Amino acid sequence: MTKEEIESLLKDAKYARFCSHNKDGTIHATPVWFRYENDQIIVVTPEASRKARNVRRDNRVTILVDISGGEAGSRGVTTYGRAEVEPLNSPTADAISWAEKYWPKDKAEQYLKAMRKLTSLVRITIKPERLASFDYSKDEAYYRVIQEVWKK
Repeated sequence: MTKEEIESLLKDAKYARFCSHNKDGTIHATPVWFRYENDQIIVVTPEASRKARNVRRDNRVTILVDISGGEAGSRGVTTYGRAEVEPLNSPTADAISWAEKYWPKDKAEQYLKAMRKLTSLVRITIKPERLASFDYSKDEAYYRVIQEVWKK
């Protein structure tokens, strides 16, 4: 994929899979809401979440953002990088912006306020070190198969 296609996918996609290292060496993979901005991926999560604890111990992470299936085939970006965890002491403009990807601003503010009553939140910032992208619609043979299936 081109740099522009990658950035568009990272800005538009709604969900990502966040992968971090468990203490025993296995991988913890979980779906997350995210925001892509300034070449970084932002995730807001409870402070006690497995992903936050894992990143504090080992900051190597992998994030998969993809759109799969249907007539267009599949495309996505896998980001390999390092993450840092920061406390989210109030519903900052940054956190509200993260939630606004999913709700209107007033609902995003309400959501963050309600979540802060339940738990302490943190912001995980992922700084990419390497990207790998795929777009199967650009593979002519694969795309012909997909188009043939969807014609029926």
